[in-house]
Amino acid sequence: MTGAPADTPSADTPSADFRVLEETARTWHPADTRATDPLDPAPVAALSAVLDLPEPVAAAGQPLPPLWHWLHFLTWPRRSELGPDGHLRDGHFLPPLPQRRRMFAGGRLEVRTPLTVGQPAEQTSGVVKVQAKQGRTGGLLFVTARTEFRQDGEVRVVEEQDIVYRSGGGAPVPDRTTLDPAAAPHSDAPWQLPWTTDPAVLFRVSALTANAHRIHYDQPYVTGVEGYPGLVVHGPLLVLQMLELVRRHAPERTVRTLSYRLRQPSFCGERLLSCGTPYETDGAAGVRLSVAGPRAAEYATAEVTFA
Repeated sequence: MTGAPADTPSADTPSADFRVLEETARTWHPADTRATDPLDPAPVAALSAVLDLPEPVAAAGQPLPPLWHWLHFLTWPRRSELGPDGHLRDGHFLPPLPQRRRMFAGGRLEVRTPLTVGQPAEQTSGVVKVQAKQGRTGGLLFVTARTEFRQDGEVRVVEEQDIVYRSGGGAPVPDRTTLDPAAAPHSDAPWQLPWTTDPAVLFRVSALTANAHRIHYDQPYVTGVEGYPGLVVHGPLLVLQMLELVRRHAPERTVRTLSYRLRQPSFCGERLLSCGTPYETDGAAGVRLSVAGPRAAEYATAEVTFA
């Protein structure tokens, strides 16, 4: 039996790029950070308008909807600190990898007590897990960041985010996809919310979340450099639109936990459908959520449990 060629790593011999990932996982441990924010109601009103809601979902003194803290605790780096893709070249929670590519994979949320709009809050963030894995298309670095949000000295909300990084700029170009803006997804779920995006919506969401990544607003860049068929819908927007079903159909319920996963990209102009199926099991109540599109039944999935 012959072995692998000298220039091709065998299954037992990790590549040089993967060894870099393993070393990063072993040695990179950034210190925790802290920040404060007044939780001003203006961003809540702004996102409510972007989502075309009839009125803001919350005013000062009212509970902030789950994950709407994404509108707060924002940082605005200098233009000179951005890379060619619009994302930060270097940052406290960005692993030191050459030609780094970043993918938002999913996360979890625990709501002990909802945050209150208009009341100052404190955020404490840290990296709790770093792991190198060999994927189908190469080495990947999985990073889990945990954030606690406090008001009046009490931990009210705990969030974890899973971010996947690829080193070397060798991410595969996505399969060429033909977009059909007229194609509509279908579902038998009892809760449904049809929606779509346009460049103005994506631009405004980028502005409200301090997201300068060019895949969300720069059509020549996203098609000519990244190889996507169109502007990419923000992963957080998919999650927020799943939670919008809960807010509309179960306004009297308090979200206790949320877990979500982003499974494949959605593109500007596609007709999307947020779907929800409530359940009760052994006295526990919750809802299973998803975003369907014309190319797949699950662009994103989530599960919510109620208090």
